[in-house]
Amino acid sequence: MTMLSSLVRFGRRQLHTIVSREIVKPSSPTPSHLKTFNLSLFDQLAPDAYLPMVIFYPNYSNIDLDSRLKLLDMKKSLSQTLTQYYPFAGRVAKITPSFIDCNDDGIEFLEAQNDKPMTDFMLNMQHEDLDQLIPNGQLWSKLNHTFEDFEKDKASLLAVQVNQFACGGIAVAVSLSHKIADGSSWCNFINDWAIMTRLRSCEQKYVVSPINPYFISVKATNLNYQGISLDKSRDNCVTRSFLFPGTKLNDLKLKVMAMTADSEQPIINPTRLEVLNWLLYRCALRAASKSKSGSFKPTGFVMVTNIRNKMIESLPKTTIGNFYNLPVFSTTDDPNDITPNSFISQFKKLKTDIQGIKNIESEFEILQTMSLDSVIEEEQRKVDDYYVSTTICTYPLYGIDFGWGKPLKASVAGTFCNNSFLAVDARNGGGIEVFVGLGKQDMPFFQKDPELLSFCESI
Repeated sequence: MTMLSSLVRFGRRQLHTIVSREIVKPSSPTPSHLKTFNLSLFDQLAPDAYLPMVIFYPNYSNIDLDSRLKLLDMKKSLSQTLTQYYPFAGRVAKITPSFIDCNDDGIEFLEAQNDKPMTDFMLNMQHEDLDQLIPNGQLWSKLNHTFEDFEKDKASLLAVQVNQFACGGIAVAVSLSHKIADGSSWCNFINDWAIMTRLRSCEQKYVVSPINPYFISVKATNLNYQGISLDKSRDNCVTRSFLFPGTKLNDLKLKVMAMTADSEQPIINPTRLEVLNWLLYRCALRAASKSKSGSFKPTGFVMVTNIRNKMIESLPKTTIGNFYNLPVFSTTDDPNDITPNSFISQFKKLKTDIQGIKNIESEFEILQTMSLDSVIEEEQRKVDDYYVSTTICTYPLYGIDFGWGKPLKASVAGTFCNNSFLAVDARNGGGIEVFVGLGKQDMPFFQKDPELLSFCESI
């Protein structure tokens, strides 16, 4: 591991210092028969971007633990974890970007120090303040972005930054390429790394590895495509966070059922995500109409849907890669058309349709029979022109324990894309936190929407 020069960055309210940058490699070499990992069609169509997330761990004991020993445990356990997640330590092939060269080149590991206590940072934090915690500024940026001290074609698929605050608290940031992983894969990886770190700190021995990521084998297929670009959709866009407490979501469910009780399609027992997505879409369209003086551009709603456990022949939840689809529903020319009846009925039908999928192989076969140019054009249009909603709710982010206790907060950093909603479970009470990305002209109207504010708290 090579120590590089110190880099100082000035955040909006504090001094944040990168004190080291290293390469961590798998603890055991990848066997020769696993040196090539083919990217599936879903992987090749996935956004050309990194998934950035940061998890905050306070110093619960108020004891100045030996940070060097803590970091050493994290690095060693990360090295062991990469042996199981061996494609993450490889590189996208230079000539044919349809497979990963599992060459054990390793991943970037950065250490940073913040001169303020974590409580001060979080108390005054705006969403943009998270950016400095993310390694190399990998905030939904393209895979082959050029970083200091690294060649363009050597950008690692995964980067980690451990941020230490003056109080002894730690924020662990992980940025993972979407070309090889979706939100589910991200959660599985960091949870497995935490398990390995916890075992090391407790000096527990194991015969069989306690982590078991599942990689499916696919035949080589080259789309000659870098993946969906998020650049255009992030122009002139801001992200803000909104907390919907569990009690307020229950109130929203009751409101939706009351609104539809006398209709031909009454909504019975809607889920919290069904009613929440309806509310977000409705309020976002209202904001767009107001910001444009009443004019309205026809649009639609895209629900990013994890299909692992919804197919007839389901995949293990530990399956690594991109396994989701982007169905469009609720297209509209008029914001007033977004009624709970039509929206939630379509939402429920979507779930039923996915449950009719036989297996992942049948999805690949269907995709191969289609005009891939048309598929690529349509997938890009969804991101550029529609409202996109995705969720990592039900993933145990607040159960990720490196041995220092449960997290205080888990946040997505940066801006996913314009007109986007990214939902994660709140820490307590069945609530949901949503990271909303909207145009700068739309966000002020959205933040002041009376209906929205009656069910949420702006963070």
